Amino acid sequence: MRWDNLAENRSTAGNSALFAADAVTTRTFDTPEFRGITFHEIRARSILNRVPGASRMPFEWTVNPYRGCTHACVYCFARKTHSYLDLDTGIGFDSQIVVKVNAAELLQRELASRHWRGEHIAMGTNVDCYQRAEGRYRLMPGIIAALRDRANPFSILTKGTLILRDLELLRQAAEVTEIGVSVSVGFTDRELWRTVEPGTPSPERRLDVVRALTDAGIGCSVLMAPVIPFLGDRPEQLRTTVAAIATAGATSVTPLVLHLRPGAREWYLHWLGQHHPRLVPRYERMYADGSYAPTWYQRRITRQVHELADEFGIGPAHRGEARRIAPDPAPAATPESGPTQLTLL
Repeated sequence: MRWDNLAENRSTAGNSALFAADAVTTRTFDTPEFRGITFHEIRARSILNRVPGASRMPFEWTVNPYRGCTHACVYCFARKTHSYLDLDTGIGFDSQIVVKVNAAELLQRELASRHWRGEHIAMGTNVDCYQRAEGRYRLMPGIIAALRDRANPFSILTKGTLILRDLELLRQAAEVTEIGVSVSVGFTDRELWRTVEPGTPSPERRLDVVRALTDAGIGCSVLMAPVIPFLGDRPEQLRTTVAAIATAGATSVTPLVLHLRPGAREWYLHWLGQHHPRLVPRYERMYADGSYAPTWYQRRITRQVHELADEFGIGPAHRGEARRIAPDPAPAATPESGPTQLTLL
């Protein structure tokens, strides 16, 4: 495996792109939820990641405490990242999980650097930071606490219900900075869920998370992703999903059509050939020009979802909207010392 970009200290003996044998702790746990999964515990050199300038993402910095994901979503665009470590992007991505055990302490150090400018940090945008491994390793409480202590704005995207464990920390962070929580629910079809997202909580349980966060006073948006062509895009499916999202109390809903980047493309088409072989030619035509569905199709789905959202009383997310927790308090008569409220945009 290639570990160079994750190592806290590079090995100087032999190939500098490899960890020494004692630099990675590999563990397996003989419990039902972790059977067949291998964890590679490493001490990373850094935890703040700058998003490439060519990325379509609306943020510049991310924190990813894990690589690989037991959610095992067959379409996951992050599968390609496992190849950087000479790990398999199929089953290996689902079962070989890299754990950055020093993530919280690293983040504390990097946020305290005089070079850090308090920019927004997005989490859960590569692999889910609330996947099952988080129940054992508990990296997120330390990460959220570090962001809270520096009043640093952040957002979390997840399919995991474990985020509710950290509800009090989220409340505390929301008192000093701008945060946003989004839950990913692309569809409510249970048969589709069981086959394309086999390691995730059900869509119903994820919508329960939206409801619980809303009830706790933390606005929660829904990323309706992915909308899967020919399997989850029928008008009645879109209507059912948007209605359920509205009932859960989401502040907004934003659709995102399935995209198939290298690594994910091969694995997804392999799955498609096993489960829906008749659709393979249609996908080959639809994605013939690259990773994304044709613009006309994306626009059609977006329009349909937005119209449904308006009908059910919710709207698309606007820039920065999902990160707002409560209105800014009235200015104090006398300035007080304490954490500085940072500007997100």
